[in-house]
Parts: sequence; structure tokens; C-alpha cells
Amino acid sequence: MKEFGFPSSEKLKAKKDIDRLFKEGKWITTGNLRIIWLASESETKVGVSVSKRYFKKAVHRNRVKRLLREAYRLNKPLLHERFGEHFHIMLFWTSPQLPENLDQVKYFYEKLCRKN
Repeated sequence: MKEFGFPSSEKLKAKKDIDRLFKEGKWITTGNLRIIWLASESETKVGVSVSKRYFKKAVHRNRVKRLLREAYRLNKPLLHERFGEHFHIMLFWTSPQLPENLDQVKYFYEKLCRKN
């Protein structure tokens, strides 16, 4: 498996997994980034969500989602270090301001992964 890949098998898609995550998961927020996570017995699954309330245009929502996925993909070891080898996690952008670039998203992502 590639260290910096984001294969389809890692994507959180199943409704039952998402429902369980929202029901039993723990929330962590840093700056404009929020995650909900839950330890898993078998596999790592990651999902990304951006609110239509903050970004009315799909172009902007998709841009933020791409940046969040890229921040995860490039810094996967940080998340595994923080939450263990197997987990389910959702990443959320919680600000109505469009991130300027990937560096801004990576900053909040790294800060979140180092938060105790």
C-alpha cells in the first residue's frame, strides 16, 4: 500500500458507519477544522464534509473538500500517531471563509493531530 495514497477502501461511505460515528464518536475542534472520530477494530475509514450553509456554491465546497483530502493524504502518519492504527473519522471545515491554500488547511490539520 502506498504511504501517501487515498484508496477507495479508505473512504468512509457506508451510512451505518457514518451513523455509528455520529452516535458514539468524539468531537475535537481546532481553529476552522473539526473532526469526529471513533476507534475501529478492523480498518481506517476517512470522510470529508463541508456545510452548504457556509458555502452555497458547489465549486467552493468541492475546493475545500479537495484541500481537506489532500491534507489527510499528505499527513496520514500524524493521524495514525494521534488516533491509532484503525479508526473511523470525519473531517469538517467549520468556517464560512474559504481557505486561502493548502498550507492553511495543513496548519489546522497538524495542530489538530498534535492536540491532546
